[in-house]
Amino acid sequence: MSYSIKDVSQKYNLSTYTLRYYEREGLLPTVQRNDNNKRFYTDIDLGWIEMICCMRATGMSISYIKNYIDLCVKGNDTLSDRRKIMLDQREIIKEHLKKYTDLLELVDMKLDYYDKKVTKDELKKIIIEKRK
Repeated sequence: MSYSIKDVSQKYNLSTYTLRYYEREGLLPTVQRNDNNKRFYTDIDLGWIEMICCMRATGMSISYIKNYIDLCVKGNDTLSDRRKIMLDQREIIKEHLKKYTDLLELVDMKLDYYDKKVTKDELKKIIIEKRK
């Protein structure tokens, strides 16, 4: 199956400019062109794009991602190097999860405080209204 640059842009919420940039930087090594010189993407290309999006979401630089993709293209001799990169990627994601878990706990704590405060204030209002 093949996809147009517009299809891929919409599917991954990436601009067509970004997709062309990724190709220029060597991050999409298998993108092909049809007889009209228009890009078309295969399921293999979509796999590359998903990996790029994952790595970018954790803050990896284009050059770091390019290094990973270059290793992939070189084949099985680079498996241990690629595994190391994925281990590093995993640790980055775990750090992000920890950070957001801590932030969520803080927000939950504030919500608990506000819930208790609002309830006390509402009770006070009811008591005052009954006294009148």
